[in-house]
Amino acid sequence: MSSPLHGRPRLLRLAAIGLGLGALAAGFAYAAGWIGAERLTPKRLIDTFEAQAGHFPGYRKNHAKGLCVSGYFQGNAQAAPLSRARVFSQPRVPVIGRFAIGGSNPYSADTSVPTRSLALQLSSDDGQVWRTGMNTPPVLAVSTPDAFYQQVLAMTPDPATGKPDPARVQAFFAAHPESAAFRQWAKDYKAPNSFANASYNSINAFALVDAQGNRHYVRWSLLPQTPFAALQGQVDDRDFLQHDLHQRLSQGPLRWTLRLTLAAAGDPVDDPAQQWPAERHSIDAGTLVIEQVDGPEQGACRDLNFDPLILPTGIEPSADPILAARSAAYSESFNRRSREATASGAHP
Repeated sequence: MSSPLHGRPRLLRLAAIGLGLGALAAGFAYAAGWIGAERLTPKRLIDTFEAQAGHFPGYRKNHAKGLCVSGYFQGNAQAAPLSRARVFSQPRVPVIGRFAIGGSNPYSADTSVPTRSLALQLSSDDGQVWRTGMNTPPVLAVSTPDAFYQQVLAMTPDPATGKPDPARVQAFFAAHPESAAFRQWAKDYKAPNSFANASYNSINAFALVDAQGNRHYVRWSLLPQTPFAALQGQVDDRDFLQHDLHQRLSQGPLRWTLRLTLAAAGDPVDDPAQQWPAERHSIDAGTLVIEQVDGPEQGACRDLNFDPLILPTGIEPSADPILAARSAAYSESFNRRSREATASGAHP
């Protein structure tokens, strides 16, 4: 996994995957104020996003293009001994979600970004809420906010070509051997031809807290029950993934299995670049069922900030500094787009 990268096509492909996460990654660093000689605020972060991608009032400042969905989570009680969170013992938990592609341009072609995202809000009958934002990569390329920022700079498109400079991308990864797991994943990754058959990963670790107060560190994944098929060739439909999801849901609900992978002693729980061994124990905690599309930015998800630190009793964040910083970036994006929508008198 640590072999050097060679070849322009592979570097540009890796950059395309990284850009889907890179802008958000920079946001973590900016929002926490950990980069540069002076503190970089969430406001300056969003200003940077808009300077690079354009100003799109009323839209999210990353993962701008998406659509709202709804359904439920059907737990099987297998995770209940590990966490007192009601979502794991309640038979059916209402869910509001959002499928999206990466980037700040809400008019991008669906297949222009190889990675996908899924954000969820689960509302249990004890009045508590669990929000989670997941992406197709299982790990990030780097471990620190400063390295995130350097990644974004390395992958910024050259105005002359519209693509990242392969030499800068190669230099970045050569200087960051901790990116080995991400590079290996990206090398083998094939973009799915649907939101429905993609896997989605928490990337960061969280602690499940049981009734006795014991903490069990996990990462979670949603694994599709729809058979995988890779995206093939050129797609002319700019809304291909959205149209596909509408068509599939018109024929019936779509399902994913929620898999919790437990850390063993010594596994890094605060480093999103480090992959845990494949043999780690896992639990299938239940099934996510998506029943319908609520409309692009017109459903209940439109006004939700999918802050991953909104957690119910029984789930706690790890000490990963990225998690703390994400909240500030999400908040700035949410507040800004809300003000923009109010000022224009319209909602995107």
